[in-house]
Amino acid sequence: MRTKLLGAVAVSIALVAVSGCGSDSSSTNNAGGSPTVGVILPETATSARWEGFDRPMLQKAFAAQGFDADIENAQGDVQKFSSLADGMIAQRVKVLVIAAINSEVGAAVARKAHAAGIPTIDYDRLSLGGSSDYYVSFDNVKVGALQGTALATALHDKPGAQVIEIEGAPTDNNATLFTQGQHQALQPLYDSGALKLVHSQPIDGWENQKGGQVFEQLLTGNGGKVDGVVAANDGLAGAVITVLKKNGLNGKVPVTGQDATADGLKAILRGDQYMTVFKPIQEEAAAAANLAAALAKGDKAAADAAATGTSHDPKGNRDVKSILLEPKTVTKAEVKQVVDGGYVKASDLCSGDVAAACGPLGIS
Repeated sequence: MRTKLLGAVAVSIALVAVSGCGSDSSSTNNAGGSPTVGVILPETATSARWEGFDRPMLQKAFAAQGFDADIENAQGDVQKFSSLADGMIAQRVKVLVIAAINSEVGAAVARKAHAAGIPTIDYDRLSLGGSSDYYVSFDNVKVGALQGTALATALHDKPGAQVIEIEGAPTDNNATLFTQGQHQALQPLYDSGALKLVHSQPIDGWENQKGGQVFEQLLTGNGGKVDGVVAANDGLAGAVITVLKKNGLNGKVPVTGQDATADGLKAILRGDQYMTVFKPIQEEAAAAANLAAALAKGDKAAADAAATGTSHDPKGNRDVKSILLEPKTVTKAEVKQVVDGGYVKASDLCSGDVAAACGPLGIS
């Protein structure tokens, strides 16, 4: 499975600073009669990003384009995801933006929308076997490559270091791409014996509790030994760290993450988590709003001009026009960048047992 970034990303929307964590989920055509775009987010249980970041940032980005956005969350329920889509299609939204729970529901929703003449954009996750017109995300292979490279750096002075990989849901194409990127950095080290892969395990539904249970089983089965952990996101990293604490290993074993959540950044400041991957979601929301606005106005040429990349869908045997943004590595030294960008408040980080870590890093 391969995702390619072709050329520079063209996004012509001014980015708006975010304050707070969102608003009411329902917006209709009641603000000057501006046309509505439908957006369906996947869940809230395994990642704080969807409600904490994506919702308010999408709302602001669409408002800047002069559109109301009806933003709903399926709460991890595939049937609810389908029902929300049916309602938006019946309401004749101009464009449907979907961050699908899995490829099957994403593809089914796109088919229904197209039958109704409504263009669709896959947001953050590409629905394999689907028919969405465009895809907006980050370069997810690079996300994984950043994780793998960081772990390799952390373990460079431990020849034969033992690694456990706790991956995302096998039904999420992004999780597959993360693993692909991780192995670009780590597989040569596994092959040479510089590192030893104990086990790699995907976690259904990205469920943090399940991830912790699986990690504990793998750790126990390996005699309580581990030198580094690839955790696909901050939620799974937190579950891994809980187990490491029980075994007196937290702070001694580097753990990767993703999403630069407040909890993940706190874990980095404590020294329990080595890194996370920061994906500036404001840029992703702006790109989606820019693309959707062009489609809503019937300006396909403008949409094509913005989507300068392509992503391959092996199940559908097609290449999807894409906007693929750049992720960034965040270790302790880069936490301030996330705060300065307005993604996490210093007051949410610099308290309790991590307060003392903020001053030397210039976080205030």
